[in-house]
Amino acid sequence: MGRPRTNDETVKERLVACATEMLATRPQESVTLRALATAAGTSTAAVYSLFGGKDGLIQAVRDRAVSGLFEELSAVPASGDPLADIYALAVAYRRWGCGHSHLYTVLFGGVQSFEPTGAVGGRDPVRPLIAAIERGVTAGVLAGEATSIALSFWVTLHGLVTLELAGALDARTAEAAFRPTMHAALRGWTTPDVFRGLRQSEPAP
Repeated sequence: MGRPRTNDETVKERLVACATEMLATRPQESVTLRALATAAGTSTAAVYSLFGGKDGLIQAVRDRAVSGLFEELSAVPASGDPLADIYALAVAYRRWGCGHSHLYTVLFGGVQSFEPTGAVGGRDPVRPLIAAIERGVTAGVLAGEATSIALSFWVTLHGLVTLELAGALDARTAEAAFRPTMHAALRGWTTPDVFRGLRQSEPAP
C-alpha cells in the first residue's frame, strides 16, 4: 500500500475547512498544529508541505475570508443612486456573513488576532462599501467625511450581522430589523434636502 498523499488539493481544502471552523469556535490554546492535522485526517507534515506550518495555514484561512467578502461586495453593480448602492452592499455583506459564518467570525473576531479590515493582496474586504460612500459624498447626498461615515455605517451593519450569527436575533427578527436599521443609519448622514426626501420615500434595495 502506498503512503497517503499529504500535498494534494483535497487535503489542502480539508485543512483550510477544519482550520476555519476551529479558529472560529474553539479556545485559542486548543488550536494546535497537531489538532488541526488530526481534525483534517492528515499529518502535521502535510501542514508544513502545503502551508509552511501553522502560521501559513492560518494566513490561508484569513486570505480566503478577505477574498470571499471582497468578491461578494465587488459583484454588486454600481448605479446612479449611491444610497441604493450602499444598501445593496449592506445586503451582500449580510448574505456573505450568514452564508460563511465561520469565515466571518475568523475575519472579525475569531480566536486569532488579525487586523479586522486589513487588505490581503490589495483587497480590503470593505473597500467597495467605502467607495460607494465616497460616491455619495461626491454626489452631495451624504454629508461628512467618507471614512467617518463608513465606520459609523459599518459598525451598525456589523453589529446586526454579529447578533444574528450569535443567535441573539432569530432569522425573522433579523430580517425585519435589517432594512429599517440600515436606512436609519443612512439617513443620519444624508444632506438636509435628501433627508427630507427620504422621509417620504426610502431608497430602493
